[in-house]
Amino acid sequence: MGRAARGTLALAIAGGAPGLARAAELGFSGPRIGPVPLEFVFFAAVLAGVALLQAHTLRVAACGAAGIALYKVLCSPFRAGAGVAGLLGHLGQEWVVLVNLLLLLLGFALLADLFEKSELPALLPRVLPAGWQGCFVLLVLVFVISSFLDNIAAAMIGGAVAHTVFRGRVHVGYLAGIVAASNAGGAGSVVGDTTTTMMWIAGVPPLEVLHAYIAAGLALLVCGVPAALQQQAHEPIQKAAGEAVRIDGVRLGIVLFTLITAIAVNVLVNTRFAAASDRFPFLGAAVWLALLAGAVLRQPAWRLLPRSATGAAFLLSLVLCASMMPVDELPAASWHTALGLGFVSAVFDNIPLTALALKQGGYDWGFLAYAVGFGGSMIWFGSSAGVALSSMYARARSVRLWLRHGWHVAVAYVVGFFVMLALSGFHPGAALRGHGPDAAAPAAPLQTAP
Repeated sequence: MGRAARGTLALAIAGGAPGLARAAELGFSGPRIGPVPLEFVFFAAVLAGVALLQAHTLRVAACGAAGIALYKVLCSPFRAGAGVAGLLGHLGQEWVVLVNLLLLLLGFALLADLFEKSELPALLPRVLPAGWQGCFVLLVLVFVISSFLDNIAAAMIGGAVAHTVFRGRVHVGYLAGIVAASNAGGAGSVVGDTTTTMMWIAGVPPLEVLHAYIAAGLALLVCGVPAALQQQAHEPIQKAAGEAVRIDGVRLGIVLFTLITAIAVNVLVNTRFAAASDRFPFLGAAVWLALLAGAVLRQPAWRLLPRSATGAAFLLSLVLCASMMPVDELPAASWHTALGLGFVSAVFDNIPLTALALKQGGYDWGFLAYAVGFGGSMIWFGSSAGVALSSMYARARSVRLWLRHGWHVAVAYVVGFFVMLALSGFHPGAALRGHGPDAAAPAAPLQTAP
């Protein structure tokens, strides 16, 4: 590190705002190995540790996030500036996403338990088809739920139902199928996934992500059938028509009230108060307010929170690691880039990838929504839905088992992508206000948000 860089770093750490300004003037950047910033090397080591040390995933991710943050404070600036002030500025930019994820993961864990204890899942074996077709129909239900509800909730509700109808014996390949179904269901809906909601807020009309369902629907078929066959061979649906089932209407009502509240708040904030959507975790807060209101009638299983908090802390650590990577732009927008982003999303948080793509512009938004949404299903920690489901099924936290038994997810991603490419073609979508190379040029009015 040269004298100018050391002086800049000292100013940034000790002097606050003046140091940040001086760092920007000198164009200070951290050390590299060839063209690769060291942050990527550290992040790759964290991901390798998560994959290999299955019993210590939280410790690896948390230590990795702390180590990368310390390295950037000492040796490499954040986007918000250098030193401690840069770290604080970065956390100030990311806190809404992190808190929202935390509240949703914890809240939906309680909600899934309420749903399972309502005894409604115990009735499903009587109405689901026999054989592998019943396993597949359950995945279709998860897909449909995720189209209008957050994919975390869809995955956890699907996991709760599977725990009941399969008597707790759920195949890892089928768990991968549940995650894939939840991510596929949200790919074509602006209220079904965090990334598509980001596009909506940025000004992407809802119809411009709708054609993602071409790929998502086919992907559900391609991976859902093998997953259903795996589950049927492992533990078929138990038809228990003779057992008495008594539906707890109060618990079911709390679940419905919470889900309706989440949907209403999500739509309201993003249509009426889009400018404030990145200033407060409205969706997570709405879920918790609804749960606390329902607790007057039925107490949630608060004992589940420590276990769920472990999974949430793991995901937040990975999201924080990804947010600190010095990625300022993506390759030129094309279907090749969109295809690659799907594989990147399997190990790299899709929220910063989506933000960069929106800033760059030129993408077909349906392709981008499918890629960053469904692509994260290929590894269990590639999406928040996968991390949430792994808190219910510990066996899912093995990358080896996920890749071995969930191979059909990667196949489905590629098949769905190229079929959509053949049927609809890759067409750059709306130029968003303040984004992309043509942002300064006059354009026709779009359905945009402030």
